[in-house]
Amino acid sequence: MKGSSVKQGGSATGRRAFLAGVTAVGAAATTRAFAQAASSVPPPPEGGKGYRTASEQVADLAARRVSAVELLDQAIARIEVLDKHINAVVVRDFERARRAAIAADQALARGERRPLLGLPMTVKESYNIADLPTTWGIPAFKDWRPTEDAVVVERLKAAGAVIMGKTNVPVALADWQTTNPIYGTTNNPYDIERTPGGSSGGSAASLAAGYVSLEAGSDIGGSLRTPAHYCGVFAHKPTYGVLPRRGQNFPRQPALPSAGDGLAVVGPMARSAQDIALAFDVMAGPDELREGVGWRLVLPRPRHRVLRDFRVLVIDTHPLCPTAEVIRTALAQLADRLGKEGATVARQSSLLPDLAEATRNYMRLLGPIMTQGRPPEYYERMRSIAATLGPDNQSLDAILVRSANAGWRDWEAASNGRTRLQSQWATLFKQWDVVLCPVMPTVAFKHDHGEPSARRLDVDGKSQPYNSNIVWAGLATGGQLPATVAPIGRTDTGLPIGVQIIGPYLEDTTTIQFAQLLEMAFGGFVPPVL
Repeated sequence: MKGSSVKQGGSATGRRAFLAGVTAVGAAATTRAFAQAASSVPPPPEGGKGYRTASEQVADLAARRVSAVELLDQAIARIEVLDKHINAVVVRDFERARRAAIAADQALARGERRPLLGLPMTVKESYNIADLPTTWGIPAFKDWRPTEDAVVVERLKAAGAVIMGKTNVPVALADWQTTNPIYGTTNNPYDIERTPGGSSGGSAASLAAGYVSLEAGSDIGGSLRTPAHYCGVFAHKPTYGVLPRRGQNFPRQPALPSAGDGLAVVGPMARSAQDIALAFDVMAGPDELREGVGWRLVLPRPRHRVLRDFRVLVIDTHPLCPTAEVIRTALAQLADRLGKEGATVARQSSLLPDLAEATRNYMRLLGPIMTQGRPPEYYERMRSIAATLGPDNQSLDAILVRSANAGWRDWEAASNGRTRLQSQWATLFKQWDVVLCPVMPTVAFKHDHGEPSARRLDVDGKSQPYNSNIVWAGLATGGQLPATVAPIGRTDTGLPIGVQIIGPYLEDTTTIQFAQLLEMAFGGFVPPVL
């Protein structure tokens, strides 16, 4: 295919989010750790510093300290050296990217300025890009290529981004690991024996390995947040409906404007919270073919600009699954630091919704979505299994089995349950500005590609159902709330630990700004040793 290769195996300001105050805070100097790139990889400009942020690279481009072609060449060289071990960038579009970079340099020379002009980046394989494969890791779609870009890709390109390829995903985007029969397995840059997460695992790995500084992923069960936690980067799961999903849909399905399924979102990933704000501003806004006909997005300003003004509720215990001690310890240390900064911090609140019921209700909504499109015999099998389950069995696995054949009344009951929970969250956020909680029950675990029904989750030596991975992700998704993930620590063996920052409905700027303030006060991304 001209202008692209596939690796086998292995927009208008009126629609943008109003982010005044968020990017201003992020413009302050932030202390970061830099890693020297592998000797065979051409070093980035300015003394060989690696892992420059998107904001820094855009500033360098505008000041003509580096060209878009040079940045692209550095990214390609790093991918060609390192990705044989990581396997993150599985669809490569380097020829078209070079043409786009040349055009960006010409625009910069004319004095043109756009938010991402000349910045190389990758996006998740599930996004449609014209003439590139979109497979979702499913062999039946191996040769399918859409004819137009997803809306988010259009907006990134309009902002000047140079899209150089697509990153790996699990089959049907349905795992917390990233492997599929088409492209193989993606490894975690911090430990190649471990998963980078899923389903945006290739996206997080691409960032952590230093290939690019900005990525676009998606999330319904933690697919943005889990990889960010496992790979030590930032991600933002937006309020439901704030970013358009058209063109990030199942392969061969028409990319039509839609209200969506009530859970799934798309969002940015980066190595700095300031870059999350930058990308969010570019990506956000209603679909021009649907709500955008009559609506414009103007989000509330961040609630506060300094940590000491924030009211923070910290929770680390979920009734349906234990959380690893190393994660609870990191969260406790963060709470202590916030208290010393002057923030109001509490570890419990009577206003917090019932976490068990919130998670179970989320699973009732998720199940019909995740089990759609199966052959008839699948639903018969699920019906037979459900008949063997007692009514008192309210485990997440049991709910998932029952929901495969859920009827309208079942779904409507779950939808009403969501509305009640949303009201409870709204009441809580009158007293608290953000809720901090784990992203996942554990840090990145070792690859396990056995039968899903046989997989188990190990939490401090205690075996848990594999689907228990979803308990912390479901709170924000089920409530359609914004949630930003920021790195806050490392284990003794160097594995990243992140925190999930949940905020009020449509107050995405508050969680993003809080992540920026954490990064400025306590540090952020720490590169792996590659």
